[in-house]
Amino acid sequence: MSYRVVHYINQFFANIGGEEMAHVPPELREGHVGPGLAFNQAWKGEAEIVQTIVCGDSYYAEHEKDAKAKVMEWVKAAKPDLFIAGPAFNAGRYGYACANVCKAVQEELGIPVLTGMYVENPGADLKDKVLMVSTTNSAAGMRKAAPTMAKLAMKLMKGEKIGASCEEGYMPNGIRVNFFEKERGSKRAVDMLLNKLADKPFVTEYPMPTFDRVAPNPPVKDLSKATIALCTSGGIVPKGNPDHIESSSASHYGEYCLKGVDKLTEATYETAHGGYDPVYANEDPNRVLPVDVMREFEKEGKIGKLHEFFYTTVGNGTAVASAKKFAAEYAKKLVAAGVDGVIMTST
Repeated sequence: MSYRVVHYINQFFANIGGEEMAHVPPELREGHVGPGLAFNQAWKGEAEIVQTIVCGDSYYAEHEKDAKAKVMEWVKAAKPDLFIAGPAFNAGRYGYACANVCKAVQEELGIPVLTGMYVENPGADLKDKVLMVSTTNSAAGMRKAAPTMAKLAMKLMKGEKIGASCEEGYMPNGIRVNFFEKERGSKRAVDMLLNKLADKPFVTEYPMPTFDRVAPNPPVKDLSKATIALCTSGGIVPKGNPDHIESSSASHYGEYCLKGVDKLTEATYETAHGGYDPVYANEDPNRVLPVDVMREFEKEGKIGKLHEFFYTTVGNGTAVASAKKFAAEYAKKLVAAGVDGVIMTST
């Protein structure tokens, strides 16, 4: 008798569609779908996906409570030996859903879980709570990710001991276990140093965190003659969110014209952000994107002028890599337009 597995995937991997179909609600399918085939092949009959749960990324982000409840209902009824989600690679909303559904299944149903994603995926924040296989940042890495996940999944189902993250391929989760190394520490340290000096590969035993160091730009010399632009991660968009910027784990940003706009009104602007209570931002969008105050400064001569375009996205769950990409793109536009300074607002 083979082990029973329930698999969670999004609308893209279920071959329903891309972003235009991210609104589809959860649905239950019998057997494997999409990447589930690779898992079944790797298990060679020892385990099989008996059911696949499909849910649109936007639907999960916007109806998390309802979507999670439905998923939990189906998983509980199926009584699987394992729940597996993804892999999500660098798809932010997908990774967030995979990690959070796995966490719920593990904590509430006591069923072993496994997911996989890129290390910078927002869902990876839960790597200390959920076992996650580290993948590449795109689905091109599926051929490598599926066998690694399948092997680790089999160990979980059999109740076997899970080795170190560097051996099994999962993200370090902060758990430390004592063991004996073959060589003493001094020799290992010297070997690493020699490899580093010789430009040869080496792996540190204690990786240090890396932080961006951004040198501050010089101050604006004369604000009264400067062109100032507004940008925000608070999700302020024209009414109706014409570019469909996601409420969580945004995949793009918006560029909107402020020509002739003295202030943002409730009738013409709103927030697309799903990470804070939108009531006050929708009531007065200037609370997040202060167009009204900037126009006053413009009239009073405190600034030269307000740039005619503003750039906006949603910071909620958005991957750092995505945020950097957005900023790099519109920064070129701001420089080309002769903007002297930028005010970036959040929530």
